[in-house]
Amino acid sequence: MTGILIENISRSFGSFQAASRINLEIASGSLIALLGPSGSGKSTLLRLIAGLETPDSGLIEINGRDVTYKSVRSRGIGFVFQHYALFKHMTIRQNIAFGLELLKAPKPKVRAKVEELLSLVQLQGLGDRYPSQLSGGQRQRVALARTLAVEPQILLLDEPFGALDAKVRKELRTTLRRLHEQVNALSNSGGDLPNPRVNVTTIFVTHDQEEAMELADRIVVINKGRVEQVGTPAEIYDRPATAFVMSFVGPVNVLPSTSNIFHHQSFTSLDSQVFLRPHDVLIQTQPEETSVLAKINRIVHLGWEVKVELSLKDGQEVTAYITRETLDRLQLTSAQKVYIKPRKALAFASVA
Repeated sequence: MTGILIENISRSFGSFQAASRINLEIASGSLIALLGPSGSGKSTLLRLIAGLETPDSGLIEINGRDVTYKSVRSRGIGFVFQHYALFKHMTIRQNIAFGLELLKAPKPKVRAKVEELLSLVQLQGLGDRYPSQLSGGQRQRVALARTLAVEPQILLLDEPFGALDAKVRKELRTTLRRLHEQVNALSNSGGDLPNPRVNVTTIFVTHDQEEAMELADRIVVINKGRVEQVGTPAEIYDRPATAFVMSFVGPVNVLPSTSNIFHHQSFTSLDSQVFLRPHDVLIQTQPEETSVLAKINRIVHLGWEVKVELSLKDGQEVTAYITRETLDRLQLTSAQKVYIKPRKALAFASVA
């Protein structure tokens, strides 16, 4: 079932085209990442779905209902911002209960829902504290709980972890994925949270490729106000549709098609650039017919993997990622002469 249907949506701000004839279908109950660089239009698209922006043209449907020009309140949207927007003078319980009290929900239901949500976001025992007494990661969990309290059909998050340090961001990714799955499990079982008639569709904006790959069922890659590709994390990484997707999602070497590392491959004259993932660079200590000579410039230990920076005879620089086991087996050192070859390379006319 399609939860959200977007047809030919456009939005400009003066001469800047933030969204250009975007078409997108998002299944009910899915977890979607809008991924792109700063200024690509991903936050604008999120705000258009929420009703915080009005499109210049196009159609937005939520669960089969045209909401293109409907108010935010009528859309069943829950919005979580990067900077929490919690009420500083209210306790955590009061923050979570706020939306329910506005809806004049019965007090016993409010109390039960608040305790359920505190458990769901793993903040049991902290309900009487104030936001200033919590860490950044805990405050973001409160923001998530407060948004879920009013049982939204759609949960929108705009760079929700951007203000947090790397360790906390990683922990909250796990929290968000778990929350999404648990909330929909409760929905499907007819539980009290959320509305059992509709699964919660979660859409989050990020410029962090790892975050999108780790969290999302499907990724929407956006660039210059347009959708470049929609697919699963594996499809986006392994079968990129454009040069932009290949260069933006995951590390990549960009080399001219004339580089001698591709001497055994045939690229047309239109293939001005060839994209080679560092994981697809094979390092050997003995030559083969398809390998080329390279010199190791630097070896960088990155924990479970190792980055090897190399230069080719034609002056091109190439980065390879290998395991620590491979490094030890080959006994690689800086300034060593080795032989490399590509396992897989993709050619595009130019970088978007």
